[in-house]
Amino acid sequence: MNPDEEPGPAELLDAIDAEHRRISQRVTADPAVINGIWALAWFVGFGVAYLAHGPDRLLPGWLGPSVPAVLIVAAFALTLGHAIRTGAGIAGPSRTSMAMYGGSWSLGFVCLTVVNTVLVRRGMAPDTAILLWSASSLLLAGVLQLAGGALLRDRVLYGTGVWTMASAAGAVIAGVPGNFLVLSLAGGGGFALLAAWTRHRR
Repeated sequence: MNPDEEPGPAELLDAIDAEHRRISQRVTADPAVINGIWALAWFVGFGVAYLAHGPDRLLPGWLGPSVPAVLIVAAFALTLGHAIRTGAGIAGPSRTSMAMYGGSWSLGFVCLTVVNTVLVRRGMAPDTAILLWSASSLLLAGVLQLAGGALLRDRVLYGTGVWTMASAAGAVIAGVPGNFLVLSLAGGGGFALLAAWTRHRR
């Protein structure tokens, strides 16, 4: 088109559509990044927990609880930071809803920590305590992901919640230390597949 000519309706609509997509990507958290972060945390963290459990462990026992805890906290912090950064351009009711949703994660896990700690101190068997912590944490995360998917009308986030809850159930059925292997391979692998799929779709 000649630069001196006025753009036609089709060109204007194309430009508006391109700008809309650009802004939408800037203010929407990239699910490929988020799922990739959680895939790494689950695969490495619970893989180390599996290799560091029992008398025939291949890694020092102290790595079992510490590595998953550090990686999951780091994944949560990175996810929250990514969401805050990408949502910086959102204002009004949507921003309030996202702030309330983000706060529900912190509140939920603080209360869950208190409940589980009290239950363990009342004489729970070590293997049962391991299953309690992993299953309850993942179930809470799954429910919050379902809520986020419904709030944002995001089928990927909703599907992530379904997979998280299914992994928690499978881990409890497998028992200790099989639960760590289920969480590492099924959980981490599932998030890796979601990351690859969302990257391709995006």
